Amino acid sequence: MAPQRNIGAGAEAELPEYAGHYRLESCLGSGGMGVVHLARSTSGMKLAVKVVHAEFARDPEFRGRFRQEVAAARRVSGAFTAPVVDADPEAERPWMATLFIPGPTLSDHVKRNGPMAPEQLRRLMAGLAEALRDIHRVGVVHRDLKPSNVLLAEDGPKVIDFGISRPTDSELRTETGKLIGTPPFMAPEQFRRPREVGPAADVFALGSVLVHAATGRGPFDSDSPYVVAYQVVHDEPDLTGVPEGLAPLILRCLAKEPEDRPSPDELMRSLRSVAASYDTQAFIPAQRAGDDAVPGAEDAGAGAGAGEDGAGEDGEAQAQPPRSGPSEGRPRPWGARRKVSLLGAGALLLAAGAVLTSVSLLDGDRNAPADTASRAASAEVRSWTARPVPGHGEVAQCSYGADELLCARRGLVFALDPADGRVLWRHSTTSTLPHVPPVVAGGLVQAPADHGRHLEALDPATGAVRWQRQVPEYSGVRQAAGMLLLTRPDGTVMGVDGASGDTKWQRRFAGHPAPSFSSFAADTTAYLTDASADTAHTKVTAVDAATGDVRWEARLDGTLEPVGSEGGSVFFRSMDREFYDTAAIVRYTPASRATRTVALPARQERAHAVVRGGVVYLLGGAGSLQAVDMTTGKQLWRIETSLGRGSTPVTDGRLVLVSAADGRLLAVDARTGALVGQTRARLGTDADRTTAVLAEPVLHGTHVYASAPDGTLFAVDGRDPGGW
Repeated sequence: MAPQRNIGAGAEAELPEYAGHYRLESCLGSGGMGVVHLARSTSGMKLAVKVVHAEFARDPEFRGRFRQEVAAARRVSGAFTAPVVDADPEAERPWMATLFIPGPTLSDHVKRNGPMAPEQLRRLMAGLAEALRDIHRVGVVHRDLKPSNVLLAEDGPKVIDFGISRPTDSELRTETGKLIGTPPFMAPEQFRRPREVGPAADVFALGSVLVHAATGRGPFDSDSPYVVAYQVVHDEPDLTGVPEGLAPLILRCLAKEPEDRPSPDELMRSLRSVAASYDTQAFIPAQRAGDDAVPGAEDAGAGAGAGEDGAGEDGEAQAQPPRSGPSEGRPRPWGARRKVSLLGAGALLLAAGAVLTSVSLLDGDRNAPADTASRAASAEVRSWTARPVPGHGEVAQCSYGADELLCARRGLVFALDPADGRVLWRHSTTSTLPHVPPVVAGGLVQAPADHGRHLEALDPATGAVRWQRQVPEYSGVRQAAGMLLLTRPDGTVMGVDGASGDTKWQRRFAGHPAPSFSSFAADTTAYLTDASADTAHTKVTAVDAATGDVRWEARLDGTLEPVGSEGGSVFFRSMDREFYDTAAIVRYTPASRATRTVALPARQERAHAVVRGGVVYLLGGAGSLQAVDMTTGKQLWRIETSLGRGSTPVTDGRLVLVSAADGRLLAVDARTGALVGQTRARLGTDADRTTAVLAEPVLHGTHVYASAPDGTLFAVDGRDPGGW
């Protein structure tokens, strides 16, 4: 590949062809400090690689700041930012590679499409508030939140560019006399006391960003940065054109004194009373093609052509490996709208400030007809690959129930024959981008829906609707013991019978103002956890899912999150004060009130865990997988996988299975920790798409089922992972 000509400031004669071992394909954009390139990893994943201009690479102070940028970006890497894949701040030309996220910046969106509608603005506010909460939880202050640093990705806004961010424990400080930031989006203290800038400065910037999104201008507007600085410090903001329902909340964000501004958590709670409801129409426009397209904003809607991977127009599967092929979709024009979800479990849930807890992968009641049961029982173990929805690359969330593989993806629930991957039925839903699979409860398939008011249950044999119900707005749902537990924004919990759709009980739980349930297979108890204000203790309430009765309560040390229940005990991961790193595993036995805590040899960031046979299998965000025996209190093994991101592990006690972001399925020996098998990557032509929640593998009998970003579902023989 011929080197690309630099088109930005600080130009070198030629741009490099490689950064580390990443081949640079094209220039996405250029700024004062470096150039951002499109590149691909060895497995084909699209990356955005920032390479520092040569003149700054020779500056020791700048290298120090770049090291800080890399450290900050790694700490906040997650659902609300562009995850860091690799970096080398010590290279001759320092560089950092992050996952490529298609989508326009907020600045470009407003420039091309005008101010956002009120509903779009509310969702943007909710998404950015949650993003700031996660950024601040890991001890980072962004300090340069502005429209050009907000990407409108398909699954919600992403905050990018941590070039002048500052970890609270960093030794680097703003130099006397230097102002770092963008004046229209800087807080008063950034002009008055730059050394004392904290998280509240980001909240002020959020208020300014929202005014820009609502009006096309900032709350302090002048062609002169000096006049803007004076206005920020002394004048009242101009909120003309801001929707009345949001203006008071935005005004609080723009308070002159940091202590008068709300925290991100307060913003999300306040949004509950601002909007009566949130629809699921996304604010993200489809990408446009052409020479004047926004750098880095390639079309995210063009999917693989129908018939790829051996699937015909009807989505039938072929027992053969998939093929990769060019996209046959055409780029959509700017301004076209698509229905997508916003950040994690959907715009409604974020706006309500509640967390949607994924529904457990329960087998549920198996009331399928005899022919269905006999078909699955007699099936031979063989590999297959299917594309149930032709022409689209998207990860489906699946579970096993009623002797079928039940899956959900954007606007669709469908069932596959687990023996060969044939589509048995399809049903359209209100879910725009589900992050939980359909499950069987009360003998019926409970379709995931993120609309916030609608429930429906399907016949497992045909997919026909057996009951539908409109319910009061809810902000979270959990399945346990054949019941659906719906959490309303006011903290009320409804227990809805999965078989009939009837409300069986309704109540609030003291000490849990915004209940978020955890539940696990073969356990009729659902668990509520809430950390104390100082995060020193966690209140745990065990609820009978069928009746709503409290079975037991406990006040345990630390900030805890349930990861499993087994043998009369509940297992938790113990997190740090920022709810980020996992430092220990805790087992609590309510019958004896005994607690056992096993500290991990090293903290694990963004960890997921599963319990089997008294052993907790924990996968960290950086790919470290370990097994901790809670009986002996010892770590059995630990391996470093090749995963940048992985799903929650699944295990049968023989294998530990994990799905990777690039579509691979990994199998690890549960006894020794040895990697015993993995499938190939399945990124497809939409490799630049990401999902906030990866699909867990589904293990049933001797089959392992997995979902990949290229839109395929596949099955492999769990008895022979070495042959994958």
